[in-house]
Amino acid sequence: MTKESISAKGDLRLTRLSKSYGDFTAVDDLSLVIPEGSFFALLGPSGCGKTTTLRMIAGLEEPTVGSIHLGTTDITTTKPYQRPINTVFQNYALFPHLTIFENIAFGLRRRGIKDVDAAVSKVLDLVELPHLAARAIVNRPALLLLDEPLGALDLKLRRQMQIELKWIQKEVGLTFVHVTHDQEEAMTMADTIAVMNEGQIEQMGSPADLYDNPKTAFVANFLGQSNLIKGTISGNDGDSHIVDLFGQKISLQKNRSHANDQFIYAGIRPEKFRISRLGTPTSGNILTGGHIEDVSYIGVSTQYQVEMPWGQELMVFEQNDDGVAPFSKGEEVNISWEPIFTFGLRGDEDATAGSEVNPEELDEE
Repeated sequence: MTKESISAKGDLRLTRLSKSYGDFTAVDDLSLVIPEGSFFALLGPSGCGKTTTLRMIAGLEEPTVGSIHLGTTDITTTKPYQRPINTVFQNYALFPHLTIFENIAFGLRRRGIKDVDAAVSKVLDLVELPHLAARAIVNRPALLLLDEPLGALDLKLRRQMQIELKWIQKEVGLTFVHVTHDQEEAMTMADTIAVMNEGQIEQMGSPADLYDNPKTAFVANFLGQSNLIKGTISGNDGDSHIVDLFGQKISLQKNRSHANDQFIYAGIRPEKFRISRLGTPTSGNILTGGHIEDVSYIGVSTQYQVEMPWGQELMVFEQNDDGVAPFSKGEEVNISWEPIFTFGLRGDEDATAGSEVNPEELDEE
């Protein structure tokens, strides 16, 4: 930032924001409010518009339509260096000829700050891993943008840094906007996640909201794994729908259904299922006549592929409490789960939406 920088602060507000390149629309009529002091994630596959959105917030791209406000200040056309916004990129954008200390002090020296040593020492003590975020927060910006900042790290360090970054955000109280394709990273760190697809927000909410009650097949499949079973709403029972799944009836809470007619996909996460042998007492929603097609022991849990009478294979994750897989390939089983874990999606959706996305793709629009 320079001495001409604006000092705006407050909620970040994007209003009817669009960005087009010729006939291609990268961001399509996007509106959202990011509360001051929150950790917000833009999550989506390559090409969904999340990085273009981040670049417009940073001032590196100019919106085709729409406005960007920080508090009450319109920053839509403000130059990048005038915005109270810093960005951490995947490659960290450090100066190779400068020490860590001088990299962090760079912005302070440009602004003419006198007591540089004290400010740098303070953030070094705070972050402990100075190469990642110290230079970005030492200027105390109103907003910190994180563009896949952990993508270059190995898995173990990335997990550690997810926790560190979340702690730093709470300590310094800055607004963080984090762009990522990594579902686990977004869920670990963010207070609120906006799942983007083809330039628009599919769904926005807390990690628990999005995971437990997705509103579209894309969100259900992109954020974790889901079993989506085609069915019809055949009746009502108080606050619940009765749903017919290939001749077997289950219960679905009406407030967890996003169907717009009687045709529906009943969705259940794999870890919500319970497997039982034929004749074993069960409760809740029950599907009978399953046949175990595959068993994969992965330590903390065992993954089962269970073929149902109508030909669909359902995925089941069972916790390994005793370390031994209790069911074998070829066994006949029933599947049950608590009705509260069922979510309902529109029956005319593509049930594979979001599942064909490769989350390891790092190329961005």
